[in-house]
Amino acid sequence: MSKTRPAPLPADTLIGGYRIVRLLAAGGFGLVYLARDANGLPVAIKEYLPTALCTRAPGQRLPQVAPDKQALYRLGLRSFFEEGKALAQIAHPAVVGVQNFFRANDTVYLVMDYLQGASLQDYIVVARQRQQQYVLQEGTIRALFDEVLRGLRIVHQHGLLHLDIKPANILITDDNRAVLIDFGAARQALQRDGAYPRPMYTPGFAAPEMYRREAAGQLGPWTDLYAIGACLYSCMVGYPPHDAPQRQQQDRLPASLARLRAIYSDALCEAVRWCMMLDASSRPPSVYALQRELARDDGDGDETAPPPAPPSFWQRWRRRLWGASGVSNHDSVSTA
Repeated sequence: MSKTRPAPLPADTLIGGYRIVRLLAAGGFGLVYLARDANGLPVAIKEYLPTALCTRAPGQRLPQVAPDKQALYRLGLRSFFEEGKALAQIAHPAVVGVQNFFRANDTVYLVMDYLQGASLQDYIVVARQRQQQYVLQEGTIRALFDEVLRGLRIVHQHGLLHLDIKPANILITDDNRAVLIDFGAARQALQRDGAYPRPMYTPGFAAPEMYRREAAGQLGPWTDLYAIGACLYSCMVGYPPHDAPQRQQQDRLPASLARLRAIYSDALCEAVRWCMMLDASSRPPSVYALQRELARDDGDGDETAPPPAPPSFWQRWRRRLWGASGVSNHDSVSTA
């Protein structure tokens, strides 16, 4: 199978009642388009097309899958479809909305809310360039992850896992919402098979159990919470933590957190340590448990509401990212 990326559908292609406008993003598991629905409203459409398993010639609609890849292709497709079906039942401002999902052209399409903004990773990169003592302020981190965890809690209540939480998959929209994007069920399904030729995890954010071929029965909410801890750490230091295999050989996280306690509260540092325990059974048992920890006041141990996320913070950093207008005009979508 060629390593050439499958060709995107051309502009003005009509599929499932949606008209393709242009390609937004291409990733290892598919393509994302800007399209318009029957009322002319913009939507993002994600097409399942794993580069390692299929190709597609320019001007064609059907992917070409080699006979020896068919079973694996179908496995990922089925998981992609089921994930879309489940996500369509979730209506939460911190979870990317799936409006529709359908089969066509021997693949599956997810019709999602079209969001504009910048990823948390974009903000971290700009913030660390200030070379100040802290990267993001603790109040901002707490407010941001209060939103993210509210969304993740709903996801887990619906029996889903995200499986690829990282700053690049947390979108800060132009209307100042934090939104989880780019869920990883299809990737994980292919990894479970053991025959997929590429790794499915993001080093630094993937829990130790994700590196195991027999990981299927070992994944759970605790896996996503490890990634949340790694995201918190990245907001504090500006870079991802060492990946899990390195930490299993020599864990430098405790020393790093000890240094951060001079800048951030003990409660925040403890939340990171708890989430990123190498032993899954030692991590928070649920999103709610982590929410309680992050809401804790170091002064007296009482739980307090996280501070509100100041819109001016994101507006200020948008100006640094995209100039005086403060308008990103940047399409941030999951890139499969």
